[in-house]
Amino acid sequence: MAYKETFWMACDSVEQLRAEYGPFHTRLEAEGEARKLGFGYLLRYEHILDENEEIQEVRCIFIELPGAIPLEMAATSLHTRCASCGESSTHEKGWQAEVWADIHEFEHSRHRVRLFEHARGKGLNEIGGWRGLRLDRPAKPPL
Repeated sequence: MAYKETFWMACDSVEQLRAEYGPFHTRLEAEGEARKLGFGYLLRYEHILDENEEIQEVRCIFIELPGAIPLEMAATSLHTRCASCGESSTHEKGWQAEVWADIHEFEHSRHRVRLFEHARGKGLNEIGGWRGLRLDRPAKPPL
């Protein structure tokens, strides 16, 4: 006789490269943790086991949480990293990243600081030519 085992995970996206947190025994536990983490999805794993408790089939079901903030609207953080020595820092505001980079490059001649933006579910993306840009405001589209 087949037996179905179910457990729940909180996850940030439905993409293959996603963050998952859990497992949880109930949907309520997983949903509470997903909301704390700012994740917009639950993932229900169902394992179909045979009489020897060996997994015969695995099912994955994604459930979007109502009222979840879409990834495009989720907060992003800024990360600076020196390409020369590897020292790094995390910032909430663009001006903080610029100040950190200025101080680091002043204290360490010939070091170069790079800037990355991190959005949940999208990973790190380098912002090239970021010096002098207004990082706290969206860039104006070209005319």
